[in-house]
Amino acid sequence: MTIHKEGYTTIAVSLLFIFILNAIIDYRFADVTWLRWAGYLLSFALFVTVLQFFRNPSRAFVNGNNLVICPADGKVVVIEETIEGEYFKDKRLQVSIFMSPVNVHINRNPISGVVKFFKYHPGKYLAAWNPKSSTENERTTVVVEHETGIPVLYRQIAGALARRIVWYVKEGDVVEQSKEFGFIKFGSRVDIFLPVGTKVNLELNQVVKGGITVLAELA
Repeated sequence: MTIHKEGYTTIAVSLLFIFILNAIIDYRFADVTWLRWAGYLLSFALFVTVLQFFRNPSRAFVNGNNLVICPADGKVVVIEETIEGEYFKDKRLQVSIFMSPVNVHINRNPISGVVKFFKYHPGKYLAAWNPKSSTENERTTVVVEHETGIPVLYRQIAGALARRIVWYVKEGDVVEQSKEFGFIKFGSRVDIFLPVGTKVNLELNQVVKGGITVLAELA
């Protein structure tokens, strides 16, 4: 397991904070043993928590030309037909994966293809399970066209804790299935919109892994 590059700055800031906190405690409360040890334990817990936010575990990724792979770790919270109003402007099958703070936060391409559309939307930071978060929160929208001509839309959505969305794609890019397309710091949600009638292999509340769990099969 390695640490993702998006965590380097946060980890450095955390280490500086921990160093200053413990220096103050050691200087001002040198004779209060319990307080010093409490500071050490709190510092250790904070550092471990930050590290796990940015872990990048080694994985054997699943690939398949007709497969749609889960774009993120987390839990399936939505499987329903809905109107996608930004790009398709018609009915699509939506699958949403909620990423908690303890999940791996890397986002991966569910299919291979060409990026036909990309847009970043600034917005609010409602809780990720709030239905309005899909249209009102900070988010990105990516549409990738499969070699068969089938377009798949996926969307990074910030949540109450997630205050930074990172993306690595732009229109015209050729992307590869299960490779990184972005990162959401401290968890949130990823939505994916498929053609109505697509065979979905997931169930509500199922725990999934990005780049590994098969989400659906394209016609």
